[in-house]
Amino acid sequence: MADADAGTDTRPNVLLVLTDQERYDCSAPDGPPVETPTIDDLSSDGICFEQAFTPISICSSARASLLTGQFPHGHGMLNNCHEPDALQPNLPADLPTFSEHLVAAGYELTYTGKWHAGRDQTPADFGFSYLGGSDVHHDDIDEAFREYRDYRDEPVDQVSLEDEIYTGDDPRDGSEGTFVAAKSPIDVEETRAYFLAERTIDSITEHADDEDSPFFHRVDFYGPHHPYVVPEPYASMYDPDAIEPPESYLETFDGKPRVHENYLAYRGVSGFDWDIWAEAIAKYWGFITMIDHQLERILDALEEHDVSEETVVVHASDHGDFAGHHRQFNKGPLMYDDTYRIPLQIRWPGVVDAGSRSSVPVHLHDLAATFLEIADVAVPDSFDSRSLVSLLENGGDLPADEEWSRSIFAQYHGDEFGLYSQRMVRTDRYKYVYNGPDIDELYDLEADPAELHNLIDHPEYADVRVDMRTQLAAWMDDTDDPNRVWVTDVLENAS
Repeated sequence: MADADAGTDTRPNVLLVLTDQERYDCSAPDGPPVETPTIDDLSSDGICFEQAFTPISICSSARASLLTGQFPHGHGMLNNCHEPDALQPNLPADLPTFSEHLVAAGYELTYTGKWHAGRDQTPADFGFSYLGGSDVHHDDIDEAFREYRDYRDEPVDQVSLEDEIYTGDDPRDGSEGTFVAAKSPIDVEETRAYFLAERTIDSITEHADDEDSPFFHRVDFYGPHHPYVVPEPYASMYDPDAIEPPESYLETFDGKPRVHENYLAYRGVSGFDWDIWAEAIAKYWGFITMIDHQLERILDALEEHDVSEETVVVHASDHGDFAGHHRQFNKGPLMYDDTYRIPLQIRWPGVVDAGSRSSVPVHLHDLAATFLEIADVAVPDSFDSRSLVSLLENGGDLPADEEWSRSIFAQYHGDEFGLYSQRMVRTDRYKYVYNGPDIDELYDLEADPAELHNLIDHPEYADVRVDMRTQLAAWMDDTDDPNRVWVTDVLENAS
């Protein structure tokens, strides 16, 4: 908070590290053997949220929710903004965002890396000073990174990749299909992950010299989103032969919406066997570890410039990635935890008890309200999000006098494959998915954590089905979901 007598502002700085399609389990204590020492340290020094979820598993929509504090049906960016079928390519100019409120409150905002939250808008339109890395779409390479690679004598367009994997009939044929994974012959210092960390370190250095204003810096890594392209030592860090298929790889699609199996063909992975998946997953894991090591460099810079103790560090992801689970690639109209559950760690020296863990269900866009409360700024009425500060101050537990929903809500509206309306409610035990065009889904997460068995018609779960549908209908009404006029009648009258 600002100290009027001393003329200084003592509100904390904020460093937001957002990854792109990072699975929650890859840094979980009981997850696969992925090396994430820096993320683990954040959990040890701060708090780990064990039940954090994105409101939607589409990049533009999730990132717009993070900015606006709203569910996608509130801000209107329902699918990816860069595609020709974008329902809304840009956010409404009059929609409040946490970043613009921070600027008005005296914070210095900087940003580097992926944007993808507006076709014609950039971070500069929302109060950030953009430092490069590509502010259009994850496939674009901006001039700043090209110049960096030229300076390193390794031009972007002159690299020959190895061990490439593509979707389609022949995973080694790059003439068709989507690029999935590869080994890059460049040095780590020439990767975009290293470049983004370097730009972030430069920003921290400059901010540290300004003692008059707190800073908010956001670094958005381009990964571990596909293509999973990594150099050594990360390319061979994980042995594909040692990677075991996840339980959900046993997926049969029996009793599931037809789109689930159709998506194998749409994504071009119908013919992928486990050997190909294991090779791709090994690169995905290597990508995560490479980013983790870049995060270590960034946190070391906070220490070096003596601002670590006055900086809140947040690590999260926009959404997850199938990476072979349920035999799927990327994401889509499948509301499994693989793509909806996200990692979330927060370190706030002097406020958060080291080693705290929270089982309270939270949404990605709750961070929007959290950032504003940290900055002592009122949260706009338009926000659907709730600040996590009370949880941060209470060891991850809810204060006795505070009510909090024990359910997570999410949605999906289609992307590339066509419009496909979905809504989800999830508790610690059950998950219900409303599928407008097809059969609904109900999973007992305690008995079936891999979400293999759809229990929507199981007679022993009739009461659960009714309760979950009632919760979903109430949420749609509370948040002015435009589909509530039609869907709530279906939910309330369905048996």
